[in-house]
Amino acid sequence: MIASLLLLATLVLLGLPAALVLIPMTLLTRRVLPLYRTGMWIARIGLRMAGIRVVGRGLEHIPADRAVIFMANHVSNLDPPVLLPLLPGRTSIFLKQSLMQIPLLGAAMRLGEFIPVSRDGSPQTAQQNVRLASSLLRRGIHLTIFVEGTRSRDGRLLPFKKGPFFLAKESGAHCIPVTIHGTASMMRKGSLRIHPATAEVTFHPALDPAAFATRDALMDAVRRAIASALPQELQ
Repeated sequence: MIASLLLLATLVLLGLPAALVLIPMTLLTRRVLPLYRTGMWIARIGLRMAGIRVVGRGLEHIPADRAVIFMANHVSNLDPPVLLPLLPGRTSIFLKQSLMQIPLLGAAMRLGEFIPVSRDGSPQTAQQNVRLASSLLRRGIHLTIFVEGTRSRDGRLLPFKKGPFFLAKESGAHCIPVTIHGTASMMRKGSLRIHPATAEVTFHPALDPAAFATRDALMDAVRRAIASALPQELQ
C-alpha cells in the first residue's frame, strides 16, 4: 500500500498547486500546452515515486508529420499515466464521462479537450464525438483510445468496440496499435493497491485505414498487432 500512498501524495502535492496556477492561466491565454506538459511531468514523477518503471518500444513508428489515433489495450488504471507521457506532442483521450466530474482534474481534462464517453450509446452522442475527434486530428492533436472500452480483469484481450474504427475510416487518420503489458498485475481492476514493477509499452507500425476494405478488417489488423506483443495466454 506504500506505493499507492506515494503515488497519491505526489499527485496531490504537485498536482494541486499546478492546477491552481495553470488552469486560470490556460483560461486567460488559451494555451493548453503548459498545462498538458506539466500534467505529463507529474504523471512521470508519480510513477517513479511508486516504483513503477516504464519501458517504451517502437516509438520510431510514430510519424512526426501528422496526428494519429493510438489504439491500446486496457488492463489497469495505471495504463493512462504509463502510456500518455510517452506520446510526442499532445493527445486527446476518450474517457468515461464521470471522470470529468472530478474537481480540478475534470476542469483540466476539459481544457485539454479530452472527449467524454457516456454509457447511453446514443447515435447522437457518438456522432458528436466523431465530429469533435476529427476536428482535433485536423488540428494536429493525436487521439488515444482504449479500444476494448473497459479494463480487462485478467489481462486477456476483450472484444473491441467498433466506434474507434468507424472514426478511423471516417477521418482517414493512421492508426498505431499499442500493447500495454505488466500493469494488470501492478494494479488490478477494483483494487487501489500498487505492486511496483516494470510496465512495457509497445508501439506497432502505423496502419492506413484506406488500405482496408472494411472497418472489421482494420479492427482485425489492430487486434493482431496488439496481441503480437502479449504472452500467448493473454492473446
